[in-house]
Amino acid sequence: MSDRRAARRVVVTGLGLVSPLGIGTEETWRAAVAGRSGAGPITLFDASGHACRIACEVPDFVPEDHMDRKSARRMDRVSQLAVAAGRLALADADLDVEGEREHVGAVIATGAGGNQTFEEQHRLFLERGPERVSPLAVATMIVNMSAGWVSMALGLGGPISCPVTACASGTHGVGDAAELIRTGAAQVMLAGGSEAGITPFTMAALDATRALSRRNEDPLAASRPYDVGRDGFVAGEAGAVLVLEELEHALARGAEPLCEVRGYGMSGDAHHVTEPDPTGRGQVQAMRAALRDGGLEPGEVDYVNAHGTSTPSGDPVEIHAIRQLVGEDRARDVLVSSTKSMHGHAMGAAGGLEAALAALAIRDGVIPPTINLDDLDPECAGVDHVANAARRAPVRVALSNSFGFGGHNAVIALAAVA
Repeated sequence: MSDRRAARRVVVTGLGLVSPLGIGTEETWRAAVAGRSGAGPITLFDASGHACRIACEVPDFVPEDHMDRKSARRMDRVSQLAVAAGRLALADADLDVEGEREHVGAVIATGAGGNQTFEEQHRLFLERGPERVSPLAVATMIVNMSAGWVSMALGLGGPISCPVTACASGTHGVGDAAELIRTGAAQVMLAGGSEAGITPFTMAALDATRALSRRNEDPLAASRPYDVGRDGFVAGEAGAVLVLEELEHALARGAEPLCEVRGYGMSGDAHHVTEPDPTGRGQVQAMRAALRDGGLEPGEVDYVNAHGTSTPSGDPVEIHAIRQLVGEDRARDVLVSSTKSMHGHAMGAAGGLEAALAALAIRDGVIPPTINLDDLDPECAGVDHVANAARRAPVRVALSNSFGFGGHNAVIALAAVA
């Protein structure tokens, strides 16, 4: 580990998950280990006229269970999910921010922000005129308001930010927050992302890219990374927040870390607006950067929570990148799974949710599976896919990968605390 990393080590002390697999960390984790899919027919709006009519929605989410009614009414669903996840994360960390609020901040990322509010207000504008647009529209729909509401609702006076890098946003949120702790700008950061894009226009726009699965009659089997029958991803929503804490601060209050955030890497493909560079070089560069940042070697990687969206073009590129990173011989022993097969692609929240699942894999020595992997695409071979059933295995070092439209690549390296 580098001197800089050793000086201010960052650990994960709490998780707050509001996901298609359940509300709460342990409920989500149990479902992931069991290999349960959170996909189903869309219920958040009438999707009967859409070509894609399936998604991974958060089940039974009642905002008032996590915040007062007045605040909930002033938030878009994306902010409600973020605040709920943030509150659950603080409870999981057993952390009271009273008395040190200026040392506790939040980096809550998103891909698009308040989709529901924007679509509703735009419809009012078209149907009833400009005078009917709500005075709260801007403050509800702008992308930074999930971070803003987490700060306001939880009383966080430290650094606050909102990365917006498409599907890489949540991982940038975790990495940026860890950097703020390392520089001494904060002692504790709530980090991750939220997304609530299961709305009429957003789903239509995603489907227009031909990136979504249209397996409407069998939603449980629709998200199938690395399988020859994959036809696109299943959109999801989530709020996912990790409590990151400077190690000495955590130990002083008696916290038990789940794992350590060892490294953070970024790169740009500089290739295409939606497609990854087929050589995988940008993805390799980001993974190498995360490992180098943490003083780790590629051969130390035990598990990769892959970006693995279930798209025909994207899945093989990442597997080839992993093989390039560790070498062909070592790659056969690297455990790889895409939990998007269960919780769908939560866009800006994906990185936070998947980093949390990787942290739990380190904690419990259990690798969540890639479900629906029945017929491995030969182009995705060469690694140890954890297919269809969880597997017990010690995890010393895990990578959590996120690769977004526009060529944004972000990787977090997590490790057991030594």
